[in-house]
Amino acid sequence: MPRRELPETTSTERAALHELQLGGEHVQRAYGHLLAFHHQVGRAMDRYAAAEPHLREAGHRAFADEIRDHHLPAGVVDDRWSYELVEAFERGFLAETTGFERRVRDHLAEGVGHVTEREQQREWRDRAQR
Repeated sequence: MPRRELPETTSTERAALHELQLGGEHVQRAYGHLLAFHHQVGRAMDRYAAAEPHLREAGHRAFADEIRDHHLPAGVVDDRWSYELVEAFERGFLAETTGFERRVRDHLAEGVGHVTEREQQREWRDRAQR
């Protein structure tokens, strides 16, 4: 596979690109944790829904009604369900930071990502061939 030429960048620009790339990767990881939170809340709500008929059958109607009327329809934050938090994060912070990193990368490095790693890869492979 032919090596892609690295764009001309200063060491300061490469440092900035590297930090932005790492920052973006951490935002992606945070997004993954938010998705895991969403999935775990969904599983928890399934368990509460499963408990409702058992409580009702056992004669604990007030507890069953509380699950049905309060806990199941409730939001996890300010009356918003976890999927709404995921969607807000996707539309907001995730899209904004991802777009910003891409704009900077396009401007400074002709859209090439992982410039620091590519440079290191080239240096190590060149050293190995000498």
